[in-house]
Amino acid sequence: MINAWEDFLEKETKKEYYQKLLNFIKKEYQEKEIYPPYKDITKALKNTPLQKVKVVILGQDPYHGTGEAEGLCFSVKKGKRKPPSLKNIFKELKDDLGIEESEHGSLEKWTEEGIFLLNSVLTVIKDKPASHRNIGWETFTDNIIKELNNQDRPIVFILWGNYARSKKELITNKKHLIIESPHPSPFSARYGFFGSKPFSKTNNFLEQNNIKKIDWRI
Repeated sequence: MINAWEDFLEKETKKEYYQKLLNFIKKEYQEKEIYPPYKDITKALKNTPLQKVKVVILGQDPYHGTGEAEGLCFSVKKGKRKPPSLKNIFKELKDDLGIEESEHGSLEKWTEEGIFLLNSVLTVIKDKPASHRNIGWETFTDNIIKELNNQDRPIVFILWGNYARSKKELITNKKHLIIESPHPSPFSARYGFFGSKPFSKTNNFLEQNNIKKIDWRI
C-alpha cells in the first residue's frame, strides 16, 4: 500500500524553510549526539500512513536521555526505563480500560492500530531538552496537523498539556474529536490527567462513527 504521506512530504520538503532545516539538522547529526537516530526522525509518518490515521497524540520533544527516543512521542525504546510521564499514561490506561502496564515502554504497536504519535519538535541534542525548538520543526509538524485536519473522515486528537492544547486552533474540522487534559507529567497528572479516560472516550467516538476501535494493549 502506498503511504499517502509521500505526497505531503514531496511538496513540503521542497519548501525553503525545510531545506534550511534539513541542512542544519544534517550538520547537527555530524557534529553532536542527536536523538532519535537519523533514520527514525520521521518514524511516525512511516509507521502510520496518512490514510490509516484514526488517532493523533501530540507530544513536544523527543526524550533526550541516551538511546531513549525512537521517533514516536511518549514512546521509549525497549530495554530503556519508562519515563515518569509514560508510567502515568500506563496508569491511566489501566484505570480506564483495565489494561495492565507492559514490561517495556515502546508504543510502536499503537502505530499499527492507526495511532499517529507526533512530537512537535522531532530532534534533540543529548541531555539538552528543548535544544532544537524554533529551528523549523514546528512549521513542519503544524503543517502535518493541518493535513490531518483536512482529512474528510473523523479523527481523534489527544492533546495532553498546555503545549499540545495550543495546537487546538489548527484543528477546525467538525468531524474530528478533540480530547484534552493536563499533561501526564508527575507535576500535573493529578490536576486532571488522572481520571480523564482518554482511551475509552477515543474508542466510544470511533465506534459511534463505525470505525474499528483501538486495541490499546502493547
